[in-house]
Amino acid sequence: MAATMKTRSVTAHVPVQLAEKVDLMAERLERSRNWIVKQALSAWIDQEEERSRLTREALADVDAGRVIDHQSVQAWADSLSSDAPLKAPL
Repeated sequence: MAATMKTRSVTAHVPVQLAEKVDLMAERLERSRNWIVKQALSAWIDQEEERSRLTREALADVDAGRVIDHQSVQAWADSLSSDAPLKAPL
């Protein structure tokens, strides 16, 4: 017997053009508008959680002093169009 997941309705006002695109996508995929919105919301939340994780990781690197100074990065970037590009700074 499959477990039933509790659900809750969430209401959002969206521009008509966006709502129409959701309708078209639902029709094309033969899915409900509800399914389309759940997929989109889940993907956005996953993206934002990953962005937050990467930001915290980057800030921890800064706090630990694991940074590369701007001049080194600029010299490397400038060298990329030359005949003798530098190795990426570490």
